[in-house]
Amino acid sequence: MKFEDAAAMVSLCPSGANGGDLGYFSKGQMVKPFEDACFSMKVGDLSEPIQTQFGWHLIKLTDKKD
Repeated sequence: MKFEDAAAMVSLCPSGANGGDLGYFSKGQMVKPFEDACFSMKVGDLSEPIQTQFGWHLIKLTDKKD
Protein backbone atom coordinates (compact mmCIF):
# COMPACT_ATOMS: atom_id res chain seq x y z
CA MET A 1 0.00 0.00 0.00
CA LYS A 2 1.24 3.49 -0.80
CA PHE A 3 1.99 5.86 2.07
CA GLU A 4 -0.51 8.37 0.67
CA ASP A 5 -3.30 5.78 0.59
CA ALA A 6 -2.57 4.64 4.15
CA ALA A 7 -2.57 8.25 5.37
CA ALA A 8 -5.91 8.89 3.69
CA MET A 9 -7.38 5.78 5.33
CA VAL A 10 -6.09 6.04 8.92
CA SER A 11 -4.86 9.57 9.63
CA LEU A 12 -6.83 11.59 12.17
CA CYS A 13 -5.11 14.77 10.96
CA PRO A 14 -6.81 17.00 8.37
CA SER A 15 -3.78 16.38 6.11
CA GLY A 16 -4.90 12.75 5.81
CA ALA A 17 -7.48 13.80 3.23
CA ASN A 18 -4.55 14.99 1.11
CA GLY A 19 -2.56 11.77 1.52
CA GLY A 20 -0.75 13.17 4.56
CA ASP A 21 0.90 15.99 2.61
CA LEU A 22 1.85 18.85 4.92
CA GLY A 23 3.53 20.88 2.20
CA TYR A 24 6.75 22.77 2.86
CA PHE A 25 7.53 24.22 6.27
CA SER A 26 10.50 25.90 7.94
CA LYS A 27 12.18 25.23 11.24
CA GLY A 28 10.14 26.60 14.11
CA GLN A 29 6.76 25.84 12.54
CA MET A 30 6.24 22.32 13.90
CA VAL A 31 6.55 20.82 17.38
CA LYS A 32 10.12 19.90 18.26
CA PRO A 33 10.02 16.06 18.08
CA PHE A 34 8.31 16.21 14.68
CA GLU A 35 10.64 18.92 13.40
CA ASP A 36 13.77 17.17 14.67
CA ALA A 37 12.77 14.01 12.83
CA CYS A 38 11.93 15.82 9.59
CA PHE A 39 15.10 17.88 9.43
CA SER A 40 17.32 14.86 10.13
CA MET A 41 15.85 12.83 7.26
CA LYS A 42 16.93 12.46 3.64
CA VAL A 43 14.51 12.69 0.72
CA GLY A 44 12.84 9.30 0.32
CA ASP A 45 13.21 8.32 3.99
CA LEU A 46 10.34 6.96 6.07
CA SER A 47 10.63 7.70 9.78
CA GLU A 48 10.19 5.46 12.75
CA PRO A 49 7.02 6.34 14.72
CA ILE A 50 7.37 9.80 16.30
CA GLN A 51 5.32 10.77 19.37
CA THR A 52 4.22 14.36 19.98
CA GLN A 53 1.48 15.92 22.08
CA PHE A 54 -0.74 15.49 19.00
CA GLY A 55 -0.27 11.71 18.84
CA TRP A 56 1.89 9.35 16.79
CA HIS A 57 3.28 10.18 13.36
CA LEU A 58 5.00 8.45 10.46
CA ILE A 59 6.85 10.84 8.21
CA LYS A 60 7.74 10.26 4.58
CA LEU A 61 10.07 12.98 3.31
CA THR A 62 9.39 13.56 -0.37
CA ASP A 63 11.30 16.80 -1.02
CA LYS A 64 13.43 19.52 0.58
CA LYS A 65 14.08 23.14 -0.32
CA ASP A 66 17.39 24.76 0.51
